[in-house]
Amino acid sequence: MTYTPHAAHLVGSINLPDAETVMRTAAAELGDRLARIPDGEVGDRFHWVAFQPDRMAHTPGLEREGDHPIMVGTLDIRKISVPAGLDLEALELAPLGYAEAALESWAVFSRLQDEGVIPEHTRFQVSLPTPVGVVGSMVAKDDRERFEPVYERALFAELAQILAAIPHERLAIQWDNALEFGYLEGAGYRGSTDRGWFGEDIWAALAERAARQAAQVPADVALGYHLCYGDIGEKHYVEPTDAGFLARFAQMLIDVADRRIDWIHLPVPIERDDEAYFAPLAALQLPAETALFLGLVHRQDGAEGAGRRIVAARAAVPEFGIATECGIGRAPADAVAGLFALHREVSTPL
Repeated sequence: MTYTPHAAHLVGSINLPDAETVMRTAAAELGDRLARIPDGEVGDRFHWVAFQPDRMAHTPGLEREGDHPIMVGTLDIRKISVPAGLDLEALELAPLGYAEAALESWAVFSRLQDEGVIPEHTRFQVSLPTPVGVVGSMVAKDDRERFEPVYERALFAELAQILAAIPHERLAIQWDNALEFGYLEGAGYRGSTDRGWFGEDIWAALAERAARQAAQVPADVALGYHLCYGDIGEKHYVEPTDAGFLARFAQMLIDVADRRIDWIHLPVPIERDDEAYFAPLAALQLPAETALFLGLVHRQDGAEGAGRRIVAARAAVPEFGIATECGIGRAPADAVAGLFALHREVSTPL
């Protein structure tokens, strides 16, 4: 490996016990390589959006599918259903938990930065799911289309709370795009072939949504995107043939966003250390201010495997940073230290 990627990115989830431990560990291990540090999506956010049905169920009028809880840890993941007569225009959802978690973690981040634990240049990263990710996962299939605007409105309101409370020059917002790729591929877990509720032109529908999401983030807040093929048990919805859909989606984001995008992160499956996987990225036209992070770090094959993927990626992309392919919240807790060390081994400082 003759090229060492510049900088590292943490997608969001990290399997450590609390936000302060996440931030202290990230700063100590990778502080000179990270422009942003997340809170690890600790607590109920451990399983990404699985906590959202319990939150939404506090909204009068909404119901749950089935009569018996389906438990994942302490979370009941039965989907939300929407009675036919409910006035969705007037419906205000109970707090979703994203603003609450961000403001609690911001207090920790700010204190640690003031104490010199977190480098002065580092922003506080808040990772948010797209409304498609939550509605597609956690709302009854027949109710998704009419409920999506309700959820989008509520999530944007939580983002507005975050923006009102945290200094913009110290904040970074990341939109996590995951189910979008399941719908584009027409493939999902348990053999699903669901293409969503978007009509015939899925790309146009997703572009419209991406533009609205970008517009919620003011220009003085850093903005990034995590593109994802799923991560349940460290498995994808489907293994991508190559980075073609990822490259097309990334270019779409650049084209539709009416503001600067600071970074885009995309996954690299552990099996793909061939130039063919990365080849579609050669056509990607990123502005100079948009950093590309390739999720080519895998705990199973360490620096050697990351090195092979770095070499293959260089055939299509002259410069990039590194990351894991998704968050490391589902990796075993005893693997976190090794993953941080691996990030350091295969990257250079900012």
